[in-house]
Amino acid sequence: MTLPDGPAQTPLTADTVLRYHLCWKHRDLDGVIALYHPDIQYHDFFQNRVLGYRELRDYVRACLPHEAGEDIVHSDRIRVDGCTAFIQYQVTVQGGDGLVAFQSSEAITVKDGLIWRVNEYATLVRQNGNGLVSSGPRPATSRLGLSPRQLSTMAQDLEHYFQRQRPYLDPELDLQQVADASGYSRNQISYLLNQVLGQSFYRYVNQARLQHLMASLDDDSVEAPIDDLAFNAGFNSLSAFYKCFREHTGLTPKAYLKQISLRART
Repeated sequence: MTLPDGPAQTPLTADTVLRYHLCWKHRDLDGVIALYHPDIQYHDFFQNRVLGYRELRDYVRACLPHEAGEDIVHSDRIRVDGCTAFIQYQVTVQGGDGLVAFQSSEAITVKDGLIWRVNEYATLVRQNGNGLVSSGPRPATSRLGLSPRQLSTMAQDLEHYFQRQRPYLDPELDLQQVADASGYSRNQISYLLNQVLGQSFYRYVNQARLQHLMASLDDDSVEAPIDDLAFNAGFNSLSAFYKCFREHTGLTPKAYLKQISLRART
């Protein structure tokens, strides 16, 4: 099929794609869907699948940020050439050993003032001392069919759940409990943690416990022994606590407290 193209088409394409971008930004589900052509094909190359019009409402609903203030960070202006536009963006989440991000790009084709084709490409990158670098091959393609946007939204939802509900304080917390409370399946959370964030469920939980404990150490009114603080934070064994603490600080709890004491005297 030959599409109208050329300089005359460029401003029409720019207007459509800008409205599409703003609908995503303002989490306007109906607005996004209204801009899709009935014959749209949405190519998600991260998961090697093609979505049609009937599938896209559920897809977009799952991808839209759930919290006010959350947004996809665009790394470049929208570029338009005839009936095609190009968008680049990045979504960053907190991983086990630093930041994890999806750097994505979309090639969008407009027909009759509507989005007719979307080709979405995504690369997983991780942060080292020099910034974000490619992590090599993408995570294993999952039968769950989770896109980069869906994975980033899930990671944000999981982080907010841990911050607000503090389920890690329960020493018996398990994956099924988190799945039931957060609204995702065990397989979805397991895929996110292992394939994207690069850590196990128990490592994720113990890091949340450690952050809770470290906040207690900054409170001068807390005088409990550090072993008691560890149990209060949800650790169910001192060996797990000592291992997690040393991985995070490079010191034993005793050496860390001594260091804090010396700093307080100077």
